[in-house]
Amino acid sequence: MSRLLVLGGSGRLGQHILEQASQRGVRVRALVRNPDVIPALPGVELVPGTPANIDDIRAAAGGTDAVVVALNNARASDNPWAKPVSPPSFMTDAVRDTLTVMADHGLRRIVITSALGVGDSWRVVNPIFKTLVNVSSIKNGYDDHNGVERLVRDSDVDWTLVRATALTNKPPAGPLHAAEAGQDKHGPTVSRSEVARFLLDTVENNAWIRRAPLIWNSRR
Repeated sequence: MSRLLVLGGSGRLGQHILEQASQRGVRVRALVRNPDVIPALPGVELVPGTPANIDDIRAAAGGTDAVVVALNNARASDNPWAKPVSPPSFMTDAVRDTLTVMADHGLRRIVITSALGVGDSWRVVNPIFKTLVNVSSIKNGYDDHNGVERLVRDSDVDWTLVRATALTNKPPAGPLHAAEAGQDKHGPTVSRSEVARFLLDTVENNAWIRRAPLIWNSRR
């Protein structure tokens, strides 16, 4: 992998991806709305633009070999009742355009952040959390994640959907685990730094191709 395209590099997870990629010596082109808010990192090229514009994605994709998507639907705050800020199909539209650009550039590898409860992992979600999703603005994000999943599963690219449990900025509570939903009892949270590491490892090792691992930190 000589150069990686990152979408969502200015987010809380995305900044971990950029920092760790730089530490690994991986060259990155990151499409970000405001490059001025991202610290300069060796090997990381910040391309101004938005994943909501296919021409911006196309401009950032030139010379890259694989794509990591760390997008999410924004709300006014982390409160589950907060008003959604992103368009309802923001992630789905961005990934659809990304797949189009990948076809134009002959790219095949894409790794996308997703969440516990998306797709067939809904069956392993706590009933209380299911209720919260269905009665709060969180449902908008889940609908969008499900739209992304349908798109990539119908595509012919080498995709991986990384379903994370609840994200935290705290240090990992224990070792990182990955399994198909329902194969193992999952923990409640995963550190963003660990998610970033897993995403980069998955790209570099060509692991979990056309699969959707659930990841979490188990308690020590």
